[in-house]
Amino acid sequence: MESEISEIPSVFQNLISNQSIFSEVATLIRSKEINFVLILARGTSDNAAHFLKYLVETKLGLPVGLTSPSTVTIYGSKLNFKNTLVIAISQSGQSTDLVTYATAAKSSGALLVAMTNVDSSPLANLSDLHIPLMAGQELAVAATKSYAAELLASHLLVSAWAGSGINTDLLIEQGRALVNNKDLVTAAISVMDIEREIVVLGRGFSYANARETALKIQETSKISVQGLSIADYRHGPISALTSKTTVIICAPNGFSMQSIKSDLDQVRQRNAAIVWIGSAELAAGKDVVIQGSNCGSEILSNIADAIALQRLALEFARKNEMDPDSPAGLSKVTLTI
Repeated sequence: MESEISEIPSVFQNLISNQSIFSEVATLIRSKEINFVLILARGTSDNAAHFLKYLVETKLGLPVGLTSPSTVTIYGSKLNFKNTLVIAISQSGQSTDLVTYATAAKSSGALLVAMTNVDSSPLANLSDLHIPLMAGQELAVAATKSYAAELLASHLLVSAWAGSGINTDLLIEQGRALVNNKDLVTAAISVMDIEREIVVLGRGFSYANARETALKIQETSKISVQGLSIADYRHGPISALTSKTTVIICAPNGFSMQSIKSDLDQVRQRNAAIVWIGSAELAAGKDVVIQGSNCGSEILSNIADAIALQRLALEFARKNEMDPDSPAGLSKVTLTI
C-alpha cells in the first residue's frame, strides 16, 4: 500500500500524457444528444463517482445520477436510456453486477464509456470507448493509486467535454511533495484512537474524499467509520457526537470554508477532537492539521489530497498493528452479483 501510494504522481503523469483519449471520448459524447448522465460503480470507485457527479453538474449543468445495479441484477428491470450517457468506473472492470447493468444499459440505447485499470476487462470490451486509468498493477487490497487515477481521469474527461483546460503542473509537484513528506500524518495519528468513534466529513468536491477516507480506515483498521457530507451530518447523525469522537474534515485548499463555518460551530460545541485534511484556515485550539496540497484550485487540490487520506489510513493501521495490504475478509476483486 505504501509503495503504491508513492506511485500516484507518476500515475498522474501517465494520464496527463494521454490527453488524446479524453479528447476522443469528449468528441464522441458531443456527437450525441446527451440529456442525462448515470455513473455505474461500486466501493472505492463509487466514491470517485461522487466526484465525477459534482464535476458534470458544476461544469456542464447536466443532471447526474448514480445507478442502482440491483434494479437489473435482482429485479430484471427494463431500461429506457435514450439520450443517456452511462460512465462505468471500476479498477478491475470485472464485477458481475456492473457488467450485467452495463450490458442492459447499452442494449437500452445508452452511450457507454468505461474507466478501468485493465484494458482487456469485460467492462472495457463492452464500452463504446474505454479510458485506461494507467495506474499499473495494484496489489494492495485497499485501492490507492487507482482511486487517485479515477479522480484525475474524471477531471480530464469533463474538462475535455466542456472545452476547458487544466494546469496540471502544480498537481504533479504537490503530489510529489505529499509523497515525500514522511511526517505528513504523524500528528494526526497521535490523536486518533481505535477505541474512539471516528467520523469523516466533507462538502462539495471533498465529499468523495470524506467517503473514501472512511472506507480506507474501515478496510485497513477493521472498525466502523462514517463518511458523510457535513450538511447531511447536521440532519441527524450529529446527535451521536461526543467529546470521545474524532472528527476528520476534508477541506481542500480553494474550498469556500465559510460554507461550513456554522456546521463547524456545532461540532466544536461538543468538544470533539478535530483533524483537518487540506486547509488550516478554520483550525483552532487543539485541532490537528494534515497540510494538504495547494494546486491553485479546489478540484486539483482535492485530487492530490487523496495521497494524504491514504497515508492517514495506512499509518493508522500500522499503529493498530494491522496488515494494511491484506485485510482479513477482503479480496482485490469483488464479484458482486
